[in-house]
Amino acid sequence: MKFQGSDQYVATQDLMLAVNAAITLKRPLLVKGEPGTGKTMLAEEVARALNMPLLQWHIKSTTKAQQGLYEYDAVSRLRDSQLADDASVEKVRDIRNYIVRGTLWQAFTSEQPVALLIDEIDKADIEFPNDLLRELDRMEFYVYETRELVRARHRPVVFITSNNEKELPDAFLRRCFFHYIKFPDADTMQKIVDVHFPGLKQELLGAAMKTFYDVRNLPGLKKKPSTSELLDWLKLLVAEDIPPEVLHSKDEKVSVPPLVGALLKNEQDVTLFEKLVFMQRHNR
Repeated sequence: MKFQGSDQYVATQDLMLAVNAAITLKRPLLVKGEPGTGKTMLAEEVARALNMPLLQWHIKSTTKAQQGLYEYDAVSRLRDSQLADDASVEKVRDIRNYIVRGTLWQAFTSEQPVALLIDEIDKADIEFPNDLLRELDRMEFYVYETRELVRARHRPVVFITSNNEKELPDAFLRRCFFHYIKFPDADTMQKIVDVHFPGLKQELLGAAMKTFYDVRNLPGLKKKPSTSELLDWLKLLVAEDIPPEVLHSKDEKVSVPPLVGALLKNEQDVTLFEKLVFMQRHNR
C-alpha cells in the first residue's frame, strides 16, 4: 500500500516518501505548513488514491479528546427516564443507547481500513494531544459506562495537520512521523495550477505567476498569499476575462493587480502594497 500521487494533487517526492514512511511505521503523519498549502487535501487525495474511506475530525478550540472516542448523553437518558411509555423504559435500561460514537471509534470499528484526518490539532488546548497518546499508540480505548474495550479492527492511516499556532508536546511528537510542506517553488506551483486550470493561456499564467510572487515577496506583509489564494485569484481572472496585459508592468515595477482582495486579506497589507506602488511610481 503505497501512495504515488494522484491526478488531482501535485505531491513532491519528499511528500510521497513521508506518506509511505508513516504507513510503513504505522504511525500518524503529522503535517505542518503554511495555511493553504494543501495539508487537508493531502489526506483526501491519499484516501482516494488508496481507495480508502476518509473520516474527518475537524478540531476547534473547544474540542476535547473524549469527543473523538465517544460521549455519554446523560441528559437524554434522564429525559427518557421521566417518560412513562414502555418504549422509553426499555430504551433507558440499556446505556448503550446513549453512547454517541466519535470519529476515532468509527475508524477503529470500520470493517475495512480507513484514512483518518485529525485536522488542525493545534487549535485545541495543550492537553488535547496528550489525551490521545494511548489511543493513537495502542489503537484501543476503554468505555467505562459499558465496561468494554474497543480495539481497532484495522489500523487506520492517520493524518494530523497543524498550522503551528502552538507547540505540540514532545511525547506526542515522538509517536508521529513529521513532514513540513514547504511553500511550492515556481515550477511546482505551475504544475499545481496546470492540474486545476489545464486550459489556461500561458501568457495569462506567466503574468499571473509573476504578479503573485511579486506580491508574496513583498517585505513586511502580515499574511503572505498562499497556494489556495492563488488558485482563487486565477479563477476570478478567468471568470472576469482579465487580459494578460493588465497584469504586466512595462517598467518591471510592482503595480496593483486587479482583484487583489483574493491575495491580500487585511487592510495593513493592502495599505503597505499601495504605498509601495505609490513610492515606485514617484521614483521613476
